[in-house]
Amino acid sequence: MLKEYLENEFLYKEDWNCAEHMLVGANRVYGLDLDDKAIKLAAGFGAGMAVGDVCGALTGAIMVLGELFVKERAHESDTIKRLTAELLERYRAKMGEIDCTPLKADYRNGSVKCRVIILEAAEILDDIVAREFPGAAFVAKQA
Repeated sequence: MLKEYLENEFLYKEDWNCAEHMLVGANRVYGLDLDDKAIKLAAGFGAGMAVGDVCGALTGAIMVLGELFVKERAHESDTIKRLTAELLERYRAKMGEIDCTPLKADYRNGSVKCRVIILEAAEILDDIVAREFPGAAFVAKQA
């Protein structure tokens, strides 16, 4: 799903930050029907919100969870809180951190940039989405 799309077709073909990559990729793979204005909402979340805090790939993934699992407001159920917590806990367990600065120190390099960081977030997001939407067929839309 998203991980494969990012890995094989999409990652770094455009000059997006990590949050934008996640949101644009998920928009195409999960058929979110977000317009360009909605995609712009991810702009300030790259580089850990520009200060090295929570990784942009994770904040982008959380935006996707919001689009998929919130009808109108986060307070309508505990679903978004539960799924967000799961995403962050699983990511931290796998990668050791959720913040951009230490993740970049451990995993970023010049030739592949933050590829490992983004793909791990995509894999966990894919797993959550597949579990919550059993049997759903998500197919990447062409750009």
